[in-house]
Amino acid sequence: MSQATEDKARTAGRGGIAVLGAKVFFLVVGFVQQPLLRLAVGLGDFGGLAQALVVANTVNNVVVSSGTQGVSRVVAGAPGHEDEALRAALRVHLPLAVLVAAVMAASGPIYARFEHAQDVIAPLAVLAGVALLYGVYAPAIGYLNGRNRFGRQAALDVTFATLRTIGLVGLGYLFVARGMSGVLGTTVGWVAAAACIVPLAARSTGLGKALAPGAPRPASVPTSGQYVALLLPIAGAQLCTNVLLQIDIALLGRFLSDGAAAAGVAGAQGRDAVRSWVAIYKECQTFAFLPYQLLFSITLVLFPMLARARADGDEAAVRAYVARGARLAAVFGGLMVGVVVAMPGAMLTFAYGAADAARGADVLRVMALGQGAFAMLGIATTVLTSLGREGTAAWVTLGAVGAVTVACALLVPGAEFGQAQLVRSAEATGGALLATLLVAGVLVRRRTGAFIPAATSARVALALAVCVGAGLAMPRFARLATPAVALVTGAGYVALLILTRELGAEDLASVRALVSKRR
Repeated sequence: MSQATEDKARTAGRGGIAVLGAKVFFLVVGFVQQPLLRLAVGLGDFGGLAQALVVANTVNNVVVSSGTQGVSRVVAGAPGHEDEALRAALRVHLPLAVLVAAVMAASGPIYARFEHAQDVIAPLAVLAGVALLYGVYAPAIGYLNGRNRFGRQAALDVTFATLRTIGLVGLGYLFVARGMSGVLGTTVGWVAAAACIVPLAARSTGLGKALAPGAPRPASVPTSGQYVALLLPIAGAQLCTNVLLQIDIALLGRFLSDGAAAAGVAGAQGRDAVRSWVAIYKECQTFAFLPYQLLFSITLVLFPMLARARADGDEAAVRAYVARGARLAAVFGGLMVGVVVAMPGAMLTFAYGAADAARGADVLRVMALGQGAFAMLGIATTVLTSLGREGTAAWVTLGAVGAVTVACALLVPGAEFGQAQLVRSAEATGGALLATLLVAGVLVRRRTGAFIPAATSARVALALAVCVGAGLAMPRFARLATPAVALVTGAGYVALLILTRELGAEDLASVRALVSKRR
């Protein structure tokens, strides 16, 4: 390698570490943010915010992911004309952001009627402003990513995560202290944070550069039509994934409202009860989504490795990468799930208090198992996408959305209002996700000849069963002892896999090699 190439690789590596650190910071702040919000606005407003975020998170995640990936691709593919590529992309993103925000605000009353929750209309109208601002922020981040300016990208991510937490918690608390809606306060704080970060992002990137009048368009700078054709598949895939993430809590809000009416709990009292139960479900999701967030880092590594092996026509490498990646995902995802299912009440108590834990412990135990299946489903769809089967991956995700919808519609309405409906929702969602995972696993095996090894599946399932049993027999302990007990539980899970010979000397050698690797 030439000195210039080595310097470039070293710079990219350091930048990648910076971005990874920013993502970890973002996840940690997001995790801490939930208990702080619950404390700042109270249980009812926390539940009302959760219902509003069903729409807002779906829209915002699609806008951010598609904008970042789309602009990054066209900028990276336009060497020497990066600023012109950014301006071409902004010609699409700016009017699209206005359209998305308008549609989101207009959909508020429709969603409110479905949920029987008129109080979410105003917060959704405010959150439309976040979608509008994200339509500018995401292309800026994509530009920095495409130019390999990872340090600036990481700095903006960290700054925004901090500003958003301050805005959500701070203004939410101020609104409640003054007798106003905490839901509205948090959404106003989010808009304020986004309004602060957009000028900083624009200053870091500029707004691109227009092509000189009369000058021919470089082939690497897309037209608006070409860019839209690139953007739509990315946005479609993100939409499917984010609808799947939100569909269960959206349906639960509706079924809880119907259940409250059937139980004779009507009016403001009924609405308060519904919001409180939605809040408990949202609190459980704080921990249940951890395996998916953990395994997302594996997909970031697995995707390019598989794509490269496919491009080289190396089927043996594809098979090996899939088998190893799926095995690692099952083992490490199982570790996170095992800790949660062993001590759901203790975790909820640690973050939200004993009263909420008493209502949500059974829900979290079931939900964690289901979300473990969802995390592995993400690995399967990543494999399919990496191998050029984007359409198949999209259909699998859409199938999961349909399966969760049908399962919840069949099982949740008939349960008794309150905790029973939450447990039933977690059961229906988990069962549907597990069924979809089995289908996805078959598709991956047909394409690559590998997925989660059968022995690994059996051993991880056995370890999880032991964790559940140990949790049911576990005595109560002090709140502050929760982290220590979690570590002991995780160590027990690892010990079980060592005893069953799932983990051995080869795995230890791999870890040592990774830690000691110099280049």
